[in-house]
Amino acid sequence: MNATFTDLHLIDFANVAPNTLHDEVISAIDKANTFLDDMTAASETNHDADISAEQALMDVMAFDHLNLALDRSWGVLSHLNSVTSTDDIRHVHHELLPTLSAYGTRVGQHQPLFSRYQTIVNDTAFFATLEPARARAIELALQSFELSGVALPTDKQEQFAAIQSKLSTLSATFSDHVLDATQAYALVLNDEQLAGLTESGLALLADAGEQHKAKLLASGTLTQEEVSALPTPYYVASLNIPVYLAVMTHADDRCLRETLYRAYVTRASEFDEHTNVKGDSLNNAAIMSEILQLREQKAKLLGFEHYADVSLSTKMADSVAEVETFLRDLAAQATPAAKQDLAQLQQYAHDYGIDELQPWDSAYIAEKVKQTEFSLSQEEIRPYFPLPKVISGLFAIVERLYGITVKEQPIESIENTTDQSVSRWHGDVRFYQLFDADNQLIGGFYFDLFARSGKRGGAWMNGFQARYSYEEQGHQQLPVCFMVGNFTPALDGKPSLLTHDEVLTLFHEFGHGLHHLLTQVTVGDVAGVNGVEWDAVELPSQFMENWAWDAEGIALISSHVETGDALPKDKLDALLAVKNFQSGLQTLRQIEFALFDLLIHAHTPALDYEGILATLNAVRSDIAIMQTPDYNRFANGFSHIFAGGYAAGYYSYKWAELLSADAFSKFEEDGIFNPNTGKAFRDTILSVGGSFPAKTNFENFRGRSASIDALLRHSGFANANAAANADNTQTTREVI
Repeated sequence: MNATFTDLHLIDFANVAPNTLHDEVISAIDKANTFLDDMTAASETNHDADISAEQALMDVMAFDHLNLALDRSWGVLSHLNSVTSTDDIRHVHHELLPTLSAYGTRVGQHQPLFSRYQTIVNDTAFFATLEPARARAIELALQSFELSGVALPTDKQEQFAAIQSKLSTLSATFSDHVLDATQAYALVLNDEQLAGLTESGLALLADAGEQHKAKLLASGTLTQEEVSALPTPYYVASLNIPVYLAVMTHADDRCLRETLYRAYVTRASEFDEHTNVKGDSLNNAAIMSEILQLREQKAKLLGFEHYADVSLSTKMADSVAEVETFLRDLAAQATPAAKQDLAQLQQYAHDYGIDELQPWDSAYIAEKVKQTEFSLSQEEIRPYFPLPKVISGLFAIVERLYGITVKEQPIESIENTTDQSVSRWHGDVRFYQLFDADNQLIGGFYFDLFARSGKRGGAWMNGFQARYSYEEQGHQQLPVCFMVGNFTPALDGKPSLLTHDEVLTLFHEFGHGLHHLLTQVTVGDVAGVNGVEWDAVELPSQFMENWAWDAEGIALISSHVETGDALPKDKLDALLAVKNFQSGLQTLRQIEFALFDLLIHAHTPALDYEGILATLNAVRSDIAIMQTPDYNRFANGFSHIFAGGYAAGYYSYKWAELLSADAFSKFEEDGIFNPNTGKAFRDTILSVGGSFPAKTNFENFRGRSASIDALLRHSGFANANAAANADNTQTTREVI
């Protein structure tokens, strides 16, 4: 299609109001319900008894188009609730959840609509004429109907609807508690506690101090005179990730590190000292148990043994047993390297007067090891990764790989507005357009990259608007997404300076963004990341990280913030050498989370809070090689599985990492900037979205099934295993 700027259908965020979004959501649902009512009436009078497959498809496409308005208004509200949460936004968002859940359940259980899809599939001659993307979307929709209880008797459908509604509310509350508990914590530091902290770390703590002063004033805790009397700089430790990591990595005060660690791992638990905020308990314990019980009830209604089976029914992996075997086998491969990692940390800990290494020592001692063994300090290399340079280098990399260019669009202001100026939800946000080699507009994306109050922690890509066209009404839209991070903001007149870990995070999310933006599919349900199996959706994101570990890639994304000098060879060599540093322990940690997630969702009857903790402790006993304090309540903040889409699916990160490592090995063979290989990856993985099964897409690119060899090699496990057991010959297995 000949796309224009207007096909981006951008939001005027400057004039978005929660109440307006509320009304738009209700209006969209009302119109869609009217469509379903008319379809029901036609069915009851047998007007659609002999409907053709062609007409059935027209009805399906008309209903899909009608739902664009809902996707748009609810998508904006959900996004704002994540990036700039206020009481008004949160109230409207949560008030709508039961209505939205009820509507979603009605759609999933609407027999006349379901019959339309069946009519299309049952006319095999007609179905064979459909383009692959449309056929795949219909197949996935039929699966979704089954998982929505379309075949249940009326009373069971009502029970299913109630469960869905309650789950949506509980997940939102879980997320609220984690955010509120994170934002509620503030620890004022004295001069002695600042020892060891870096210049950038002190700047972060001072910035947190200014935010804390503002809260004290706004809440009426202190008067303006009392706030003005506080020292400047006023150093405050918070649980926002940049601040937390600055302290845990560099603070010499071990008691301070333990204090902050305990606060972080007890958020939203019975041990959280901020048990009440705005009069509400933030303890997620009861919510976690109730979520598991409701998920089990949902699974039983649908005829599954437990919720893990429901989750896996739409993924690449076939069974709980297959996933558990994959995770435990990978743990066995990683354990020798992890033991070497731990021994190295313990050896260095003794040099710093620590007899027994504890979790709050790990990041601190690891940094000392890096400085000594690799002559590498994150703080020394941070000035070489100013965010503007990293972004421009990232854009240069994808231009070489895929023949695309990225251009920033002007930001809307009162003084300067144009037909193509872009509104935003916060002053830090930037908007970019993506163009193909022939200068055709492909799509657009927003960057919202800095940590701030009222913003959910972590990093994510929100595929807000899919590529889509509807010829009947001459409608076409280009893909638009939001890429969100929580990086260290610009301080002291300098741009944001990233650690290499933050660079990797940016590349990861941009990989998701490319998957969403580069699709050539115009059937929205399978365009971009839509319709892609959850355990394969991390493939493009983890794949993109490889260029931030390559010398050629690093040369494009690094230059000193003051001098412009390239990253010196000794620091580059050290950075590349440290790639697999602590990879054994990090892999076991991810497997611990994944196995815990899998087992609590595969357990029947559903576990109560004590059972959840017992399962986590059992997994740690099996997998972990470092002791975890009894008070650790990591699960109470595990938003991925209790408030996100990763329930019984957290293993997807390691599963997709196998795929991404094997895919990148093709570039290692051909040259990491080989344009032909880049085009092949774009054509077989990025462009096709969910229009084919992920296994098919991968095999079309690689020419074979995926092998675990590249993952073991990239993780440094092969050498560790050989050293640990030279006589034990490892055989190659095709896991996926």
